Amino acid sequence: MDLADIGVKMWDEKKIKRFRKALLDWYDKEKRDLPWRRTSDPYAIWVSEIMLQQTRVDTVIPYYERFLATFPTVKDLAEAPEEVLLKCWEGLGYYSRVRNMQKAAIQVMEEFGGVFPNTYEGILSLKGIGPYTAGAIASIAFGLPEPAVDGNLMRVISRLFEVNLDIGNPSNRWAFQEIAEILIDPERPGDFNQALMDLGSDIESPVNPRPEESPVKEFSAAYQNGTMHIYPIKKPKKKPTPMKWRAFIIQDDKGRFLVEKNTQADLLSGFWHFPLIRDFSTVGESIDLFEGVAEENSTYEINQNIPLEVQFESLYKMKLQPTRILPKTVKHIFSHQRWDIELQCATASGALEQHATRTLQWVTKEEMAQLPQSRVQGKMCELLASQELL
Repeated sequence: MDLADIGVKMWDEKKIKRFRKALLDWYDKEKRDLPWRRTSDPYAIWVSEIMLQQTRVDTVIPYYERFLATFPTVKDLAEAPEEVLLKCWEGLGYYSRVRNMQKAAIQVMEEFGGVFPNTYEGILSLKGIGPYTAGAIASIAFGLPEPAVDGNLMRVISRLFEVNLDIGNPSNRWAFQEIAEILIDPERPGDFNQALMDLGSDIESPVNPRPEESPVKEFSAAYQNGTMHIYPIKKPKKKPTPMKWRAFIIQDDKGRFLVEKNTQADLLSGFWHFPLIRDFSTVGESIDLFEGVAEENSTYEINQNIPLEVQFESLYKMKLQPTRILPKTVKHIFSHQRWDIELQCATASGALEQHATRTLQWVTKEEMAQLPQSRVQGKMCELLASQELL
Protein backbone atom coordinates (compact mmCIF):
# COMPACT_ATOMS: atom_id res chain seq x y z
CA MET A 1 0.00 0.00 0.00
CA ASP A 2 1.23 3.52 -0.79
CA LEU A 3 -0.07 7.04 -0.16
CA ALA A 4 -2.10 7.11 -3.36
CA ASP A 5 -4.03 4.06 -2.16
CA ILE A 6 -5.35 6.04 0.82
CA GLY A 7 -6.19 9.10 -1.27
CA VAL A 8 -3.16 11.23 -0.34
CA LYS A 9 -1.65 13.25 -3.18
CA MET A 10 1.76 14.65 -2.24
CA TRP A 11 2.69 18.19 -3.13
CA ASP A 12 5.33 19.08 -5.67
CA GLU A 13 8.78 20.14 -4.47
CA LYS A 14 7.99 23.83 -4.88
CA LYS A 15 4.99 23.63 -2.55
CA ILE A 16 6.93 21.53 -0.04
CA LYS A 17 9.64 24.21 0.14
CA ARG A 18 7.02 26.92 0.67
CA PHE A 19 5.49 24.85 3.46
CA ARG A 20 8.84 24.39 5.20
CA LYS A 21 9.56 28.11 5.02
CA ALA A 22 6.14 29.12 6.38
CA LEU A 23 6.43 26.67 9.26
CA LEU A 24 10.02 27.53 10.21
CA ASP A 25 9.49 31.30 9.88
CA TRP A 26 6.64 30.95 12.38
CA TYR A 27 8.76 28.76 14.66
CA ASP A 28 11.66 31.23 14.64
CA LYS A 29 9.28 33.93 15.79
CA GLU A 30 7.03 32.02 18.19
CA LYS A 31 9.07 29.09 19.58
CA ARG A 32 8.98 28.58 23.32
CA ASP A 33 12.13 29.12 25.36
CA LEU A 34 12.56 25.70 26.97
CA PRO A 35 15.66 24.43 28.80
CA TRP A 36 16.12 21.40 26.54
CA ARG A 37 16.14 23.72 23.51
CA ARG A 38 19.26 25.42 24.79
CA THR A 39 21.41 22.32 24.37
CA SER A 40 22.48 19.83 21.72
CA ASP A 41 23.48 17.22 24.32
CA PRO A 42 21.68 14.01 23.23
CA TYR A 43 21.50 12.78 26.83
CA ALA A 44 19.67 15.93 27.99
CA ILE A 45 17.38 15.88 24.95
CA TRP A 46 16.61 12.21 25.61
CA VAL A 47 15.68 12.97 29.24
CA SER A 48 13.32 15.74 28.12
CA GLU A 49 11.65 13.60 25.46
CA ILE A 50 10.96 10.74 27.87
CA MET A 51 9.58 13.13 30.50
CA LEU A 52 7.37 14.89 27.96
CA GLN A 53 5.58 11.68 27.07
CA GLN A 54 2.08 12.08 28.55
CA THR A 55 3.19 15.01 30.76
CA ARG A 56 2.65 18.76 30.30
CA VAL A 57 5.62 21.00 29.49
CA ASP A 58 5.20 23.26 32.52
CA THR A 59 5.13 20.19 34.78
CA VAL A 60 8.26 18.72 33.23
CA ILE A 61 10.62 21.71 33.56
CA PRO A 62 11.42 21.43 37.33
CA TYR A 63 11.69 17.62 37.06
CA TYR A 64 14.03 17.94 34.07
CA GLU A 65 16.31 20.39 35.85
CA ARG A 66 16.38 18.34 39.06
CA PHE A 67 17.00 15.09 37.18
CA LEU A 68 20.00 16.48 35.29
CA ALA A 69 21.37 18.02 38.48
CA THR A 70 21.11 14.61 40.19
CA PHE A 71 22.26 12.53 37.21
CA PRO A 72 24.31 14.89 35.00
CA THR A 73 25.72 12.13 32.77
CA VAL A 74 24.70 8.80 31.28
CA LYS A 75 27.18 7.14 33.64
CA ASP A 76 25.48 8.71 36.68
CA LEU A 77 22.11 7.43 35.50
CA ALA A 78 23.45 3.94 34.81
CA GLU A 79 24.89 3.68 38.33
CA ALA A 80 22.00 5.29 40.24
CA PRO A 81 20.44 3.32 43.14
CA GLU A 82 16.82 2.44 42.37
CA GLU A 83 15.38 4.28 45.37
CA VAL A 84 17.22 7.51 44.45
CA LEU A 85 16.09 7.15 40.84
CA LEU A 86 12.43 6.60 41.74
CA LYS A 87 12.45 9.42 44.29
CA CYS A 88 13.79 11.81 41.65
CA TRP A 89 11.03 10.73 39.24
CA GLU A 90 8.32 10.75 41.90
CA GLY A 91 5.14 12.47 40.70
CA LEU A 92 5.73 12.06 36.95
CA GLY A 93 4.07 8.64 36.83
CA TYR A 94 4.61 5.91 34.24
CA TYR A 95 7.61 4.67 36.19
CA SER A 96 8.53 2.05 33.61
CA ARG A 97 9.88 4.97 31.59
CA VAL A 98 12.61 5.83 34.07
CA ARG A 99 13.44 2.16 34.67
CA ASN A 100 13.89 1.72 30.93
CA MET A 101 16.02 4.86 30.85
CA GLN A 102 18.39 3.33 33.36
CA LYS A 103 18.55 0.11 31.34
CA ALA A 104 19.30 2.17 28.23
CA ALA A 105 22.00 4.11 30.10
CA ILE A 106 23.62 0.80 31.04
CA GLN A 107 23.46 -0.16 27.34
CA VAL A 108 25.23 3.08 26.39
CA MET A 109 27.99 2.33 28.91
CA GLU A 110 28.40 -1.32 27.91
CA GLU A 111 27.67 -1.30 24.16
CA PHE A 112 28.69 2.21 23.08
CA GLY A 113 31.65 2.88 25.38
CA GLY A 114 29.76 5.48 27.40
CA VAL A 115 29.11 7.65 24.31
CA PHE A 116 25.49 8.26 23.28
CA PRO A 117 24.95 6.71 19.81
CA ASN A 118 24.81 9.25 16.97
CA THR A 119 22.84 7.25 14.40
CA TYR A 120 19.08 6.67 14.20
CA GLU A 121 19.58 2.90 14.29
CA GLY A 122 21.90 3.13 17.29
CA ILE A 123 19.49 5.34 19.21
CA LEU A 124 16.55 3.09 18.32
CA SER A 125 18.42 0.08 19.71
CA LEU A 126 18.29 1.52 23.25
CA LYS A 127 15.76 0.13 25.74
CA GLY A 128 12.52 2.10 25.88
CA ILE A 129 13.23 4.22 22.79
CA GLY A 130 10.79 3.90 19.91
CA PRO A 131 10.73 5.52 16.45
CA TYR A 132 9.36 8.85 17.71
CA THR A 133 11.98 9.39 20.43
CA ALA A 134 14.77 8.12 18.18
CA GLY A 135 13.69 10.58 15.48
CA ALA A 136 13.51 13.47 17.94
CA ILE A 137 16.99 12.81 19.36
CA ALA A 138 18.54 12.11 15.95
CA SER A 139 17.15 15.31 14.41
CA ILE A 140 17.58 17.70 17.35
CA ALA A 141 20.94 16.51 18.70
CA PHE A 142 22.63 15.34 15.50
CA GLY A 143 20.84 17.18 12.69
CA LEU A 144 19.75 13.97 10.96
CA PRO A 145 16.68 14.27 8.68
CA GLU A 146 14.57 11.84 10.72
CA PRO A 147 10.93 12.75 11.45
CA ALA A 148 9.57 12.49 14.99
CA VAL A 149 6.10 11.08 14.45
CA ASP A 150 3.98 11.57 17.58
CA GLY A 151 0.33 12.40 18.14
CA ASN A 152 0.89 16.11 17.52
CA LEU A 153 2.58 15.50 14.18
CA MET A 154 -0.07 12.99 13.08
CA ARG A 155 -2.81 15.45 14.00
CA VAL A 156 -1.26 18.21 11.85
CA ILE A 157 -0.53 15.90 8.90
CA SER A 158 -3.99 14.35 8.98
CA ARG A 159 -5.46 17.83 8.53
CA LEU A 160 -2.93 18.91 5.90
CA PHE A 161 -3.82 15.99 3.63
CA GLU A 162 -7.21 14.84 5.00
CA VAL A 163 -5.76 11.44 5.87
CA ASN A 164 -8.61 9.00 6.36
CA LEU A 165 -6.78 6.73 8.79
CA ASP A 166 -7.27 6.28 12.53
CA ILE A 167 -4.24 7.92 14.17
CA GLY A 168 -4.77 5.74 17.26
CA ASN A 169 -4.11 2.55 15.29
CA PRO A 170 -0.36 1.73 15.29
CA SER A 171 -0.69 -0.08 11.95
CA ASN A 172 -1.47 3.27 10.30
CA ARG A 173 1.70 4.97 11.46
CA TRP A 174 3.51 4.14 8.21
CA ALA A 175 1.48 6.70 6.27
CA PHE A 176 2.31 9.59 8.60
CA GLN A 177 5.94 8.48 8.74
CA GLU A 178 6.16 8.44 4.94
CA ILE A 179 4.57 11.87 4.58
CA ALA A 180 6.83 13.31 7.27
CA GLU A 181 9.93 11.91 5.59
CA ILE A 182 8.99 13.81 2.44
CA LEU A 183 8.11 17.05 4.22
CA ILE A 184 11.00 17.31 6.69
CA ASP A 185 13.49 20.11 6.07
CA PRO A 186 16.91 18.48 5.49
CA GLU A 187 18.72 21.66 6.56
CA ARG A 188 16.87 22.14 9.87
CA PRO A 189 15.29 18.77 10.74
CA GLY A 190 15.33 19.32 14.50
CA ASP A 191 13.64 22.72 14.27
CA PHE A 192 11.15 21.31 11.74
CA ASN A 193 10.12 18.51 14.10
CA GLN A 194 9.86 20.85 17.08
CA ALA A 195 7.83 23.34 15.03
CA LEU A 196 5.28 20.61 14.23
CA MET A 197 5.24 19.59 17.91
CA ASP A 198 4.51 23.18 18.97
CA LEU A 199 1.89 23.62 16.28
CA GLY A 200 0.13 20.38 17.16
CA SER A 201 0.17 21.00 20.91
CA ASP A 202 -1.13 24.57 20.74
CA ILE A 203 -2.82 26.01 17.65
CA GLU A 204 -3.82 22.59 16.34
CA SER A 205 -4.42 20.99 19.73
CA PRO A 206 -6.96 18.17 20.09
CA VAL A 207 -9.26 20.41 22.14
CA ASN A 208 -10.33 23.90 21.06
CA PRO A 209 -7.95 24.27 18.10
CA ARG A 210 -7.46 27.70 16.50
CA PRO A 211 -6.86 26.77 12.85
CA GLU A 212 -7.36 30.34 11.64
CA GLU A 213 -4.13 31.23 13.48
CA SER A 214 -2.11 28.42 11.88
CA PRO A 215 0.95 29.56 9.91
CA VAL A 216 0.29 26.76 7.43
CA LYS A 217 -3.49 27.07 7.03
CA GLU A 218 -3.14 27.76 3.30
CA PHE A 219 -1.61 24.28 2.95
CA SER A 220 -4.25 22.53 5.06
CA ALA A 221 -6.84 20.66 3.01
CA ALA A 222 -9.05 20.27 6.08
CA TYR A 223 -8.98 24.03 6.75
CA GLN A 224 -9.61 24.91 3.12
CA ASN A 225 -12.43 22.36 2.79
CA GLY A 226 -14.09 23.09 6.14
CA THR A 227 -13.43 19.57 7.47
CA MET A 228 -11.29 20.44 10.51
CA HIS A 229 -13.93 18.89 12.76
CA ILE A 230 -13.47 15.51 11.05
CA TYR A 231 -9.69 15.23 11.31
CA PRO A 232 -7.81 13.59 12.79
CA ILE A 233 -9.81 10.37 12.77
CA LYS A 234 -9.45 8.66 16.12
CA LYS A 235 -11.66 6.05 17.72
CA PRO A 236 -12.47 6.56 21.42
CA LYS A 237 -10.16 4.85 23.89
CA LYS A 238 -11.43 1.92 25.89
CA LYS A 239 -12.57 3.08 29.31
CA PRO A 240 -10.27 2.09 32.20
CA THR A 241 -11.40 -0.88 34.30
CA PRO A 242 -12.86 0.20 37.68
CA MET A 243 -11.23 -1.39 40.74
CA LYS A 244 -12.02 -0.99 44.41
CA TRP A 245 -9.27 -1.19 47.06
CA ARG A 246 -8.86 -0.96 50.82
CA ALA A 247 -5.74 0.77 52.16
CA PHE A 248 -4.80 -0.10 55.74
CA ILE A 249 -3.44 2.87 57.70
CA ILE A 250 -1.88 1.02 60.61
CA GLN A 251 -0.08 2.70 63.51
CA ASP A 252 1.88 1.05 66.30
CA ASP A 253 2.07 2.14 69.93
CA LYS A 254 4.80 4.65 69.00
CA GLY A 255 2.64 6.34 66.40
CA ARG A 256 4.64 4.94 63.47
CA PHE A 257 2.96 3.86 60.24
CA LEU A 258 3.18 0.48 58.55
CA VAL A 259 4.41 0.69 54.95
CA GLU A 260 5.21 -1.98 52.40
CA LYS A 261 7.69 -1.97 49.56
CA ASN A 262 6.11 -3.43 46.44
CA THR A 263 8.61 -5.83 44.92
CA GLN A 264 6.45 -7.73 42.43
CA ALA A 265 3.83 -5.67 40.64
CA ASP A 266 4.13 -3.50 37.56
CA LEU A 267 2.09 -0.46 38.58
CA LEU A 268 3.65 0.21 42.00
CA SER A 269 6.85 -1.82 41.74
CA GLY A 270 9.70 -0.43 43.80
CA PHE A 271 7.52 2.01 45.74
CA TRP A 272 6.55 2.14 49.39
CA HIS A 273 2.86 2.41 50.21
CA PHE A 274 0.29 1.61 52.86
CA PRO A 275 -0.79 -2.05 52.59
CA LEU A 276 -3.44 -2.46 49.89
CA ILE A 277 -5.99 -5.21 49.40
CA ARG A 278 -8.28 -5.46 46.41
CA ASP A 279 -11.96 -5.46 47.37
CA PHE A 280 -13.81 -8.04 45.28
CA SER A 281 -17.08 -7.76 47.20
CA THR A 282 -18.84 -6.26 44.16
CA VAL A 283 -17.15 -8.43 41.53
CA GLY A 284 -19.31 -11.50 42.04
CA GLU A 285 -16.63 -14.14 41.58
CA SER A 286 -13.40 -15.38 43.13
CA ILE A 287 -10.35 -13.70 41.52
CA ASP A 288 -6.62 -14.02 42.05
CA LEU A 289 -5.51 -11.82 44.91
CA PHE A 290 -3.91 -8.42 44.34
CA GLU A 291 -4.19 -8.36 40.54
CA GLY A 292 -1.49 -5.78 39.75
CA VAL A 293 -0.17 -5.44 43.30
CA ALA A 294 2.35 -7.52 45.28
CA GLU A 295 0.84 -10.60 46.81
CA GLU A 296 1.80 -13.22 49.36
CA ASN A 297 0.89 -16.16 47.16
CA SER A 298 -0.16 -15.78 43.54
CA THR A 299 -2.34 -18.91 43.71
CA TYR A 300 -4.31 -17.68 46.74
CA GLU A 301 -7.89 -16.81 45.82
CA ILE A 302 -10.15 -14.56 47.80
CA ASN A 303 -13.65 -15.43 48.88
CA GLN A 304 -15.38 -12.04 48.71
CA ASN A 305 -17.46 -12.96 51.74
CA ILE A 306 -14.42 -12.80 54.04
CA PRO A 307 -14.07 -9.33 55.62
CA LEU A 308 -11.04 -7.39 54.40
CA GLU A 309 -9.76 -6.97 57.96
CA VAL A 310 -9.63 -10.77 58.32
CA GLN A 311 -7.88 -11.08 54.97
CA PHE A 312 -5.33 -8.49 56.12
CA GLU A 313 -4.58 -10.31 59.36
CA SER A 314 -4.09 -13.57 57.46
CA LEU A 315 -1.85 -12.10 54.78
CA TYR A 316 0.19 -9.79 57.01
CA LYS A 317 0.28 -12.00 60.13
CA MET A 318 -0.80 -9.08 62.27
CA LYS A 319 -3.69 -8.59 64.71
CA LEU A 320 -5.59 -5.35 64.12
CA GLN A 321 -7.63 -3.08 66.32
CA PRO A 322 -9.72 -1.22 63.69
CA THR A 323 -10.78 2.33 64.49
CA ARG A 324 -12.64 3.76 61.51
CA ILE A 325 -12.97 3.90 57.74
CA LEU A 326 -12.71 7.41 56.31
CA PRO A 327 -15.91 8.56 54.58
CA LYS A 328 -13.94 10.06 51.67
CA THR A 329 -12.10 7.82 49.21
CA VAL A 330 -8.99 8.33 47.08
CA LYS A 331 -9.49 8.11 43.34
CA HIS A 332 -6.71 7.55 40.82
CA ILE A 333 -6.74 6.76 37.11
CA PHE A 334 -4.02 4.76 35.41
CA SER A 335 -4.08 4.37 31.63
CA HIS A 336 -6.09 1.13 31.88
CA GLN A 337 -7.43 1.05 35.45
CA ARG A 338 -9.50 3.37 37.63
CA TRP A 339 -8.89 2.88 41.35
CA ASP A 340 -11.25 3.85 44.17
CA ILE A 341 -9.48 3.40 47.52
CA GLU A 342 -11.10 3.57 50.93
CA LEU A 343 -8.84 4.14 53.92
CA GLN A 344 -9.15 1.86 56.96
CA CYS A 345 -7.48 3.27 60.08
CA ALA A 346 -6.33 0.80 62.73
CA THR A 347 -3.72 0.16 65.38
CA ALA A 348 -1.47 -2.82 65.97
CA SER A 349 1.26 -3.76 68.38
CA GLY A 350 4.17 -6.16 68.50
CA ALA A 351 7.21 -6.75 66.35
CA LEU A 352 6.84 -7.33 62.62
CA GLU A 353 7.04 -10.94 61.57
CA GLN A 354 9.43 -11.94 58.82
CA HIS A 355 7.73 -12.46 55.45
CA ALA A 356 9.16 -14.46 52.60
CA THR A 357 7.73 -12.16 49.92
CA ARG A 358 6.91 -8.93 51.75
CA THR A 359 9.11 -6.01 52.78
CA LEU A 360 7.42 -4.22 55.69
CA GLN A 361 8.61 -1.39 57.88
CA TRP A 362 7.39 0.89 60.66
CA VAL A 363 8.21 4.52 59.78
CA THR A 364 7.54 7.96 61.17
CA LYS A 365 5.79 10.59 59.08
CA GLU A 366 9.16 12.18 58.33
CA GLU A 367 10.81 8.88 57.39
CA MET A 368 7.92 8.00 55.11
CA ALA A 369 8.35 11.26 53.18
CA GLN A 370 11.93 10.23 52.28
CA LEU A 371 10.87 6.94 50.68
CA PRO A 372 9.98 6.61 46.98
CA GLN A 373 6.21 6.94 46.75
CA SER A 374 3.75 6.68 43.87
CA ARG A 375 1.13 9.33 43.20
CA VAL A 376 -1.46 6.94 44.66
CA GLN A 377 0.39 6.97 47.98
CA GLY A 378 0.75 10.73 47.77
CA LYS A 379 -3.00 11.15 47.40
CA MET A 380 -3.63 8.91 50.42
CA CYS A 381 -1.20 10.95 52.51
CA GLU A 382 -2.89 14.18 51.42
CA LEU A 383 -6.29 12.86 52.47
CA LEU A 384 -4.93 11.74 55.85
CA ALA A 385 -3.26 15.12 56.37
CA SER A 386 -6.53 16.92 55.58
CA GLN A 387 -8.16 14.86 58.35
CA GLU A 388 -5.22 15.60 60.71
CA LEU A 389 -4.39 11.89 60.78
CA LEU A 390 -0.87 12.29 59.37
